[in-house]
Amino acid sequence: MNACKFVFGGLIALVLFTAPGCTDSNAILDKNTEIANHNWSYVNRVKYDVTIDDITVPYNLYFNVRVSGSYRYSNLFALFFQTSPGKKTHTTRYEFKLANKDGEWLGSGSGNLYSYQLLLRKNYKFPAKGVYHFEIEQNMRDNPLREVVDAGLRVEKAQ
Repeated sequence: MNACKFVFGGLIALVLFTAPGCTDSNAILDKNTEIANHNWSYVNRVKYDVTIDDITVPYNLYFNVRVSGSYRYSNLFALFFQTSPGKKTHTTRYEFKLANKDGEWLGSGSGNLYSYQLLLRKNYKFPAKGVYHFEIEQNMRDNPLREVVDAGLRVEKAQ
């Protein structure tokens, strides 16, 4: 009888953790790419394709990045390339503040890692339906940029 309770309890837990209400229904994409050896070179762009089916709603776009506590800078410059379904490319350079002047990290920390989700665009309306291609390139003076663990992109429907 105890085995049945254990199996039944396990099934209930599985259903609860995989139920649609447990996922982020607003996220169109939320992916990170591991940076090999934590050394991000200019030529190693992080690349994602995002399918936009509804152009009537606004979207928020975020840059996800994780650095180690040994990252040498308080900021990070990155280039974002967005190519539309019509093959038009738009490039924007961003500077992200990762630490205060006193060296205190602004991201959420876990062990020796600091995670950031940094706003790129708020309430952005894509001009056309289709597949958008995004590439992210680090744009610091150091090449490779050391101690970047992973980088990624989040695209979500704005609330």
